[in-house]
Amino acid sequence: MAGTEKEVAFIRGDGIGPEIVDNSKRIVDAAVGKSGAGSIRWVEAYAGSAAEEKFGNRLPDQTLEIIKRCKVAIKGPIETPVGKGFTSINVRLRLAFDLYANIRPVKYFPGIVSPLKKPEGIDMVIFRENTDDLYRGIEWKYDSAEAGKVRDFLNSELGTDIESDAGIGIKVIGKAKTQRVTRIALNYAINHRRKSITIMHKGNIMKYTEGAFREWAYETAEKEFRDRIVTEQEVANGASRDGKILLNDRIADNMFQQIITRPDEYDIILAPNLNGDYVSDAAGALIGNIGVLGGANIGDNYAMFEAVHGTVPKYAGMDVANPMGMLSACTLMLEHIGMDVAATSIKKAVSAVLEEKIATKDIARFLGTEAVGTKEFSDSIIAKIKEG
Repeated sequence: MAGTEKEVAFIRGDGIGPEIVDNSKRIVDAAVGKSGAGSIRWVEAYAGSAAEEKFGNRLPDQTLEIIKRCKVAIKGPIETPVGKGFTSINVRLRLAFDLYANIRPVKYFPGIVSPLKKPEGIDMVIFRENTDDLYRGIEWKYDSAEAGKVRDFLNSELGTDIESDAGIGIKVIGKAKTQRVTRIALNYAINHRRKSITIMHKGNIMKYTEGAFREWAYETAEKEFRDRIVTEQEVANGASRDGKILLNDRIADNMFQQIITRPDEYDIILAPNLNGDYVSDAAGALIGNIGVLGGANIGDNYAMFEAVHGTVPKYAGMDVANPMGMLSACTLMLEHIGMDVAATSIKKAVSAVLEEKIATKDIARFLGTEAVGTKEFSDSIIAKIKEG
């Protein structure tokens, strides 16, 4: 694909977002140029505080149009003000472009201090359904007229016993949405030669939502990927696992124990929205620094890639932020658009720089070395890329 130019939208975001996005773009440009794959034409879009200042709207129509045109975007962290009536920009973007699969690789980086004794075995990818579940935002305040109507209906017509001071939220998990995120997880497992997929759920309690998620995931795998998968139960009954993806499931609370006590046994975790949110951050904590992780939000037509940490406003503009989370998101973006060589060169360059104990202060303190700034750290990565 020599000579190809690809349009990619970028949103700088709030807090440390502009610094990590701008430095990550420089690194991506160096890697793409070195690979000979062509070039990226960056198209700026606004969301968050900068959008509010410029357009009077935290998510203006212009931004949606730019992403719609480019189809691919990277995004820095965006603040959601607490208690001011603002809806999460992240959730709005996911719903606007039907970005139904949240994909977060979690892999240990040597040199980072982990709470685990042996974190070297952590190499898992979490697939979180991104558009369903409690995140649909269907809820009513306890003293609202709507909550009263719902309580009255449920109590009088369906025999429930909901107290008059209870707020109401609706948990929605659909079959079609479960099927499509299962398909993308299975295709990822096949294409990346992963060994297993574990369905995380609380189906023992929520039988017709999370229990249904489990059943629909198994059903999709067995009907559509029968020659590529084998279930844990089938292996227990004597079936061979050779060359096939092992499919199993774990109750959510047990899943949290398992990734702490036996993280090397888990490869891909497939979860509904809420569970996926929880377990993604928990897995990130296992490697000692969630700030080095990036995530992908993938749909059938659009994709958005982001650092998974927050805005950290107290460090904004101080040249101390670690761009590794944003950079991890950018490598996922490059793989998504077919620039795998550039993505690999970035990963190798980051590892090489860390091996030389060049790091921003969040990591340098564990390496016993003097910290460098965001720009210097990024320059070091670019130098490694150019060295090949």
